[in-house]
Amino acid sequence: MLVAASQSLCIIVDFCADWCASCPAFAPHLVQVIEVFGGAIHLAKVEVDDGENMKLAGRYRLRGFPTVILFQAGEEVGRFSGARPSSWIEHWIQEHLKGGKGI
Repeated sequence: MLVAASQSLCIIVDFCADWCASCPAFAPHLVQVIEVFGGAIHLAKVEVDDGENMKLAGRYRLRGFPTVILFQAGEEVGRFSGARPSSWIEHWIQEHLKGGKGI
């Protein structure tokens, strides 16, 4: 469903877990960066401890949390794991969406 939605807009998926100590501290940074793009990127949060979401995490071979995956035009165009500062995330998004894949 998330990948299908990325056909018409960019989606960042934040894969997180309740037991992950850095996930709650990281989430506001991600929200802040998404707001900078003025609605051009949408954010989806996936709690991996939920039954079906655990399968999704396995499908994407996630090994650590938080893991962030950027989808555009139905494809994964970038990912990173671990908490990062807002400035790093903004640069990462811009880097992965340039070259004809811009927002």
